[in-house]
Parts: sequence; C-alpha cells; structure tokens
Amino acid sequence: MVNVIMHGCNGKMGQVITSLAAQDDNIAIVAGVDINTEVNNGYPVFKSIKECDVKADVIIDFSATACMDDLFEYCADKSIPVVVCTTGLSQEQLDKLTQTSKKVAVLKSANMSLGINTICDVLSGISALLSEAGFDIEIVEKHHNKKVDAPSGTALALADTINEATDNKFEYVYDRSTKRESRGSSELGISAVRGGTIVGEHEIIFAGTDEVIEIKHTAYSKAIFAKGAIEAARFLAGKPAGLYNMKDVISRNR
Repeated sequence: MVNVIMHGCNGKMGQVITSLAAQDDNIAIVAGVDINTEVNNGYPVFKSIKECDVKADVIIDFSATACMDDLFEYCADKSIPVVVCTTGLSQEQLDKLTQTSKKVAVLKSANMSLGINTICDVLSGISALLSEAGFDIEIVEKHHNKKVDAPSGTALALADTINEATDNKFEYVYDRSTKRESRGSSELGISAVRGGTIVGEHEIIFAGTDEVIEIKHTAYSKAIFAKGAIEAARFLAGKPAGLYNMKDVISRNR
C-alpha cells in the first residue's frame, strides 16, 4: 500500500485523483492540503503543507505556483518523494525543484498522460529527419478558459523535445502579429487557444513542400492525467533522491 498526501486535494484534479484512489486497493490518500478545507474527502485536510503532520510515502502535487516553495522545503525536510504536476513554475522554482531532487526523489512532468509521453518518444525519433528535409514545425494547443498559463507546460515540453532532437536549432515564436516578414527556418511556432471546457488538445504540425504530417493528442477527461499521477506516485515511492519523469514510469511498465 502506498500512502499519499494530495497537495491541492480540493481542486479539480485533486478531486479526480481522490475518487480514483478510493477505488484502488494499492494506494491510499492519508491527508490532503488545500486552502479550501470544507470538503469532506474522508481524510484530514490542512490549509498549508507546513501544517501537515501525517506520515506518507509520497506526495502528489496538483496545486498552484504560489504553493511550491513551501512544498519543496517540506519534501526536503521530511524526505518525502513528490510527483510535481503543477505547471507554469518560474525559473527560480525550477532551480529549487532541481535542488530538492538532490535530497529526495522528485518526478516532474508537464503532462501525466501515457499518450503525450508516447508522442514525445515519437518526436525524438522523427524531428531531426523532418527538419533536415525542410519541414516547418508548429505546435497548436487548446485548453479550457480557466487555464492561466499559456502556452501550456505540455506544449513547451513538446517543443523542448523537438529542440533537443535537432541540436537546439529552433527559436520559439509565440506571436507573429508584430512582424511583416516570411517565416524563418529556425522558427518553431507555438499557438495557444483558450475556450469553453476543452480538457486539453495538442497538435504538432510538420509542414513540408506539398505534404503535411500532423500528430495530435486529445484529452477527453481529466481522468487520464489522474491515472498517470497515481502510477507515478506508485513508481516514485521508495526511490532514491534524483529527478525522474514519466519516461521512467513508462519504461518500468514495458
């Protein structure tokens, strides 16, 4: 049995994970952290991670950037591994995450779904080939109107995967409205759409001469991210200090 603290337990993702964990005999949420403590989840809820005195094997984080500094300090002090799913972290917070991983196991992923991480593997294999063949590369992502960061962390992760596979030849372009010139070959365009209740959609477009290749992932439910987070928590419990990602989780299951 893996005992979990759910950081951000009363947010939308926290509630989905709580529901799925209740149906899983191998994982139990023993405490939660959320500014809203009025929801009855069947486990104690603390307003701050600093107040949590419940022992656990791992923390799953789906919270907000404002909470991350305290979370990293808590994990390092208590030696509790953490699955970080919150996106939009500042560079300073990313540096703190890296420092925390030297003391305790940290798994960070911009997207917890098996599908997105499989696409990253595909992009690693084909991006250099298509780029050398003269294909332009664009990413279009769509999310609900409540999402505050744009572009999404997943879109940036996809772009980084492409850039790593092509020796960092691309410059990310988010807005072409101020330019009146043709597209440069070193551009990688990233466009963000926000509207309605779109859970998440990411499309990678390879546009060549007289042919276009499109790779697309559509999330129809937040459950896919929740399932991935639970699998990541199961994987991370008991792991030595270090920085992990969903590729490590997927590799274990192959």
